[in-house]
Amino acid sequence: MADPAAVVRDWNAVATDTIKAGLGPRPSGQAAVWEGFVSVAVYNAVVGIEGGYALYKWHERGPAGASSAAAAATAAHDVLLTLFPAFGARLDTAYADTLAALPAGQATDRGVDYGRRAAARVIELREGDGRFADVPFTAAPAPGVWRPTPPAFQPFIDTWLARLRPLLLVSPQQFRPGGPPALSSAAYARDIQELKAMGAKTGSDRSARQTETALFFSGNLVEQVETAVRDHAARHRLGVAETARLFAAVNASATDAVVTAWDAKLHYASWRPVTAIRLADTDGNPATTADPAWEPLLVTPPHPDHVAGHTTVAAAVARALTGVLGTSHIDLHVPSDVTGTTRFYGSADDLDRDVVDARVWGGVHSRTADVAGCRAGARLAAWALDHYFQPVAGDGTHPSPPARTPRQGGLAEPRCGGARD
Repeated sequence: MADPAAVVRDWNAVATDTIKAGLGPRPSGQAAVWEGFVSVAVYNAVVGIEGGYALYKWHERGPAGASSAAAAATAAHDVLLTLFPAFGARLDTAYADTLAALPAGQATDRGVDYGRRAAARVIELREGDGRFADVPFTAAPAPGVWRPTPPAFQPFIDTWLARLRPLLLVSPQQFRPGGPPALSSAAYARDIQELKAMGAKTGSDRSARQTETALFFSGNLVEQVETAVRDHAARHRLGVAETARLFAAVNASATDAVVTAWDAKLHYASWRPVTAIRLADTDGNPATTADPAWEPLLVTPPHPDHVAGHTTVAAAVARALTGVLGTSHIDLHVPSDVTGTTRFYGSADDLDRDVVDARVWGGVHSRTADVAGCRAGARLAAWALDHYFQPVAGDGTHPSPPARTPRQGGLAEPRCGGARD
């Protein structure tokens, strides 16, 4: 018989593989959005049967004795099929394999039925949410203003993410951070000077370890997160409800981190380092000097600098983990397909610091944009966990939850500054 918690982990892996194949090599935040949709459906499917935690925007509890494993697989399958219908055959095969490992009978049948309803509820909730809406970027090129960057000079990708209805937050603007420093400021000059020295493709002041850090976090951050969280849940032998809750908290927070980051990108429309350094003679700041041939270590993604999506998502993930686990010790083994290495992160601060530094050392984000994103991501996840996925008392049919997780607000603010602080 399949372990219910393993089924949740397995379908997270199916979701990650499907999303990756569906999106291809797109430098977008979409992956986190789709992971969030799947994870909250699986969470409802599991928690509605197992009890212990408040359902996500739903009040329909599952039948006693139903299989939470069958419900989880069904919810994940149905949401993924809606999002990625071209992968129907692959999803149907994985789903049939899961059900074949479960005992035939009423419990599985009831779990399947409840999982379908859980998926349908999330699909209904997301109707008219702004996906793929036409959101124009109209800012004209000027000093400090974003414009397409070399080498591909692509337009601002997926502007609709800035207007997507969040999963948890009240609005995309709820945690919008302050804007970038003025072009004439000393803070702006410090950012540019650091980027020129530490983010250049050639002739930089980076150490070998710093270059490896930049490359380590240059790939698919969402895939890195999902793999690490699956490993954490398996090693710590989390139960099915705890596993579903962990994925829901992490991925729903990451979804809203993407929305928050894209809202800021569209609102502030600040130019990327490669543009700022090449056109520094137009910024009016005597402390910056232009280098028309400067290139960053990494290819610049096609969207504005402020704020950094990587740091916003990573900090939201880290804060969601600390909130669910009740400790800043997150115990993550994070892999990188780019470097072929795995790094251990014992604390949320260490993860936040490395992601902040990585985007500077990669030459694709200013430190100000990185730090602002990190702080916004942590704050939105703290708010989210005070409002969703909370333990609830037993109702006589479903069991009481384990000891209450400490509230997110009781944990320390993240240290987002990175190496320059």
